Amino acid sequence: MSIDRLRSHYGFSRMPFGKDLAPGMLHAHDAHAQAVARIQWCISEQAIGVISGECGAGKTVAARAAVAGLDASRHTVLYLGTPGVGLRGIYGLIVTRLGGTPRFHHAALIPQAQELLAAEASERGKRVLLICDEAHLLDAESLEGIRCLSNLGMDQTAPFCLLLLGQPTLRHRLRQGAFAALDQRIAVRYTIGGLTPAETTSYVQHHLALAGRSDTLFSDDAVALIHEVSRGLPRQVNNLAISALIAAFAANKAIVDESAARAAVAESSTE
Repeated sequence: MSIDRLRSHYGFSRMPFGKDLAPGMLHAHDAHAQAVARIQWCISEQAIGVISGECGAGKTVAARAAVAGLDASRHTVLYLGTPGVGLRGIYGLIVTRLGGTPRFHHAALIPQAQELLAAEASERGKRVLLICDEAHLLDAESLEGIRCLSNLGMDQTAPFCLLLLGQPTLRHRLRQGAFAALDQRIAVRYTIGGLTPAETTSYVQHHLALAGRSDTLFSDDAVALIHEVSRGLPRQVNNLAISALIAAFAANKAIVDESAARAAVAESSTE
């Protein structure tokens, strides 16, 4: 199947439901806006925040939207998307991205990371935002090590904002006694839920409009089925909508009807 032929068939200026959207083009549903507002507050207060949600709920998208408007001359954003590297790997990434060369010995690496984080604020006048994605996969040592980074200044304001993004298990893990020191320092907790049925309809229409179709292309029944199966999780809505589009195109249909959506659901259930 040719993507160009599909685009031509439906009159798209670009393929809808893609990931390559600028922050200003994102769909402004309530859960997304709530998460962005809380992340922005954490940044302004240099606080610790936990944003949780199921896979595909939009945690990383919300974080990207929140940092999009930051002044790069006043903020340093450190994004850690590989929790499997372990504590030494995390410290090494921080040191490297702040312009240092990681010290060999682990005991020397911890103060080096702390010093570079503090220097961003004291010498360069910049606020640091440390984003740990997939934080539910961090082992106990890494979680405790990240907390230690914020332990400067006799428990006064941390030298950076720490944002932990993860699946719901992260929230439960942090409640365990072993992480009490970190849990007590968390200023903001927010769980991103799925879209409501009305938001899913608006979400689909928004993405189609960005692709050049402001009329009705998906039937109400098709959108209702996509919402039900996806549980309103944006990534799943995207995947099902694209599959439904392809099914409708293969059947030479002018609109994406319920049968095309059912074909997409059947295809996703066999993966």
